[in-house]
Amino acid sequence: MSEQAAYTETKADLVVIGAGPTGMACAIEAQRAGFKVVLIDKGCLCNSLFHYPSNMTFFTTPELLEIGDIPFSSPNQKPTRDEALEYYRKVAEHYRLDVRQYETVVRVAGSDGNFTIHTMDRFGRQIEHRARKLVIATGYYDLPNYLGIPGEELNKVTHYYHAPHPYYGLDVVVIGGKNSAAIAALDLWRHGARVTLVHRGAEMHHHVKYWILPDVNNRVKNGEITAYFSSSVTRITEDDATIATPKGEITIPNQFVFALTGYQPDFRFLEALGVKLDEENDRCPACDPMTLESNVPGIYLAGVVVAGERTNEIFIENGRFHGKQIAADLLAKNVSAVAVD
Repeated sequence: MSEQAAYTETKADLVVIGAGPTGMACAIEAQRAGFKVVLIDKGCLCNSLFHYPSNMTFFTTPELLEIGDIPFSSPNQKPTRDEALEYYRKVAEHYRLDVRQYETVVRVAGSDGNFTIHTMDRFGRQIEHRARKLVIATGYYDLPNYLGIPGEELNKVTHYYHAPHPYYGLDVVVIGGKNSAAIAALDLWRHGARVTLVHRGAEMHHHVKYWILPDVNNRVKNGEITAYFSSSVTRITEDDATIATPKGEITIPNQFVFALTGYQPDFRFLEALGVKLDEENDRCPACDPMTLESNVPGIYLAGVVVAGERTNEIFIENGRFHGKQIAADLLAKNVSAVAVD
């Protein structure tokens, strides 16, 4: 198929890059204000949530995850990942959101009032979208904090954890000391894996959920999970992993490594758009706190990207309100709710 035959074009008042809960909230508020909106995501709807562990439970209550004034009904005090995915699907259906899934944004051209968003689908076909305004709501879960050690490129190493069954009876290393590492270590151990936990801190992080922290600490105390604190993995091979500990370097048998060391926003993408980052302030992007418009006219930021490297400051619970701020500013600027000519 030729490039011209595969090429399509859409026009909108607002394109939202990132179709997670925050991006959806932005689209809903803009639609309510009368604007034509298109959401674009390189994965599925709520792609980050989909890649959370399959049995994950949120730390928050259902009502704090609600968007678009649609109630989130759950029999549980703390909803599960699957419940959240079903809820957001229902919200997208209710508002008839125009979501372009599995399109990767390659570059953005143009300026305020006439942006061109170049994307590519799963088959390498080029697609073009035009919009008056942009919202960047890309989150941070898609870009891990890499270790930068020999062997990290091996296919036995992953920066995400999904389910325990494939690791039954195997030697696994979990790197990290926060919630994701604690949850993975416990789940793997309970399903028959031999788990070694490695954390550079002196103990598990105090932000670990209050019902998980004593569980993982007790497993370590009882020797059911082997833990090395104030330590770091320095090398990974096909059959083992080397750990630098306070007592010296050790090498242990290993089949799989889960490097759950956190994630960060795609700063390169923001800089490519012309958004300025404050290198002395955790790389926070230039952003009007009232309107959420960046230093680039017509480009708004929403969700965790607003906080730069401080990814523990903005969650669904507070990022979901960013859409109202952005929609209010679009109306205040008298942006014409007519698609690009």
